[in-house]
Amino acid sequence: MPEPPAATTPITGGEALVRGLAAHGVTRAFGIPGTHNLEIYRHLADYRIDHLNPRHEQGAGYAADAYARVSGRPGVTLTTTGPALLNIAAAVGQAYSDSVPLLVVSPGMPLRHPRQSTGLLHEMRSQTEALRGVAAVSHRVSSVEEIGVAVARAFTLFRTRRPRPVHIEIPLDLLTAAEPAGPVRIAPPAAPATADPAALSAAAGALRSAARPALVLGGGARAAAAECLRLAEELGAPVVTSANGKGIVAETHPLSLGVSLHSPAVRDWLAGRDVVLAIGTELAESDLWEPLPALGGTLIRADIDPAQMYAGPPADIPLVGDARSTLRSLLAARPDGTEAHPDTHLDAHSDTHRAVAALRAERDAGTRSEDARLLPYLAAIRSALPADTVLTSDSAQCCYYGALPHLPVAPEGRYLHPTGFGTLGYALPAAIGAKTADPARPVVALSGDGGLQFSVQELATAVQLRLPLPVVVFDNGGYGEIRDEMVSRGDRPTAVDLPPVDLPALARAYGGHGVRADSPEALAEALRRALDTPGPTLITVPQELPR
Repeated sequence: MPEPPAATTPITGGEALVRGLAAHGVTRAFGIPGTHNLEIYRHLADYRIDHLNPRHEQGAGYAADAYARVSGRPGVTLTTTGPALLNIAAAVGQAYSDSVPLLVVSPGMPLRHPRQSTGLLHEMRSQTEALRGVAAVSHRVSSVEEIGVAVARAFTLFRTRRPRPVHIEIPLDLLTAAEPAGPVRIAPPAAPATADPAALSAAAGALRSAARPALVLGGGARAAAAECLRLAEELGAPVVTSANGKGIVAETHPLSLGVSLHSPAVRDWLAGRDVVLAIGTELAESDLWEPLPALGGTLIRADIDPAQMYAGPPADIPLVGDARSTLRSLLAARPDGTEAHPDTHLDAHSDTHRAVAALRAERDAGTRSEDARLLPYLAAIRSALPADTVLTSDSAQCCYYGALPHLPVAPEGRYLHPTGFGTLGYALPAAIGAKTADPARPVVALSGDGGLQFSVQELATAVQLRLPLPVVVFDNGGYGEIRDEMVSRGDRPTAVDLPPVDLPALARAYGGHGVRADSPEALAEALRRALDTPGPTLITVPQELPR
């Protein structure tokens, strides 16, 4: 990598950007080159930033999103102007919803471009206004020197606030203009924020005196998995998670209710707890599938985002801070200030374990007939995969009715699901991003036939990279969820039944592999082979269409 130019040395805006990214440890970017961003691409190799080019900007966004979730580092995407930036907007909205640090960089109209349209290539009224609707920040720079400042600001936001996407727009003329870029700007290190001591003492007192405690874990608790487990075992508190919290506590643990906030039985049970500690979760309709019933006891909310203390159910005891440092302080806290000495023996809470097992059975009884066709295939998937597998998911019935509640994941594994914003087409490009973040780790994509076709062209990306990537597609002939909703309303199904596509043949046409699995045993065998086969293997699981 070249020595950073002196502060007074003129460099182009494109190099100033790449220099700033490299200074923050960026080693990979996702995107598609275009006429207006070539000055950025010119400098990537010199600063040792690898580039991965999906076949669509939306795919680039989902890949960078999953890269960030698996690597723990921000995902970086490069687009060109206008339609390319709008193509990635759906992925930006998903990253905002799921609190993912995603940096999107695009060119923009020149500094002195008139407000009145002139017909410049890819011209649109305002890229920054468009991206402000889906990103946390959209920053248009006005000088080459400001580019490094904007990059440092983005990484500061990622480190100190609830991580959400940031857009930086660089005017076209600045990308190629050579100006002094100033010194290299680096986001300062930041100590984890810990909750207020008085609030911690109040929370510790409420939890240790609770007769019926419960933990609700969201994606914001992931870095505190060990602390969550210790607290649950100390208190004998059952654990339920959101989709983004899946697997923070092993879903085979006797205190785990898994992803169950959508279950009426679990929601009713939660309403009866005397103290609920919700960590890094919105307690939102997207996880609950309906509003949360009124809680009869004390609600403690721990979150890095102060606004979450009032979003949805307001906190009775607010703990604003980083989840890991806050939980460590909470574990050590006593109302009288003395150090805690927990008894973490599992057999100390055997009655609670039996109650959790009974509640899990009640949860499953309500959906057993609906999910019966999926359960054997999900068991086959689990049996074929190592414990540390990353599973990427789509907005598909096989995922939110099937894998989220019924495919157990432990902390060494991961399950990436597009919650909240609920985009389609996430699973395949996300699997590519996850695999590039940790090539030695198994990665499997789960999708439906409708959602897959939003981003099926990314099979070509996986072929180009020779990634051993199983893509399991449950094929119900179209948009099964919407079809079922129409039927339940008494409507005639309209525009939901898609003509059949030979998806395995399509995968082969891209240069990958494709098979059909007509039984759970066939699926398990196909998965094992696919994990050792270079390139993607698309495995279809035909489903009987509900009528």
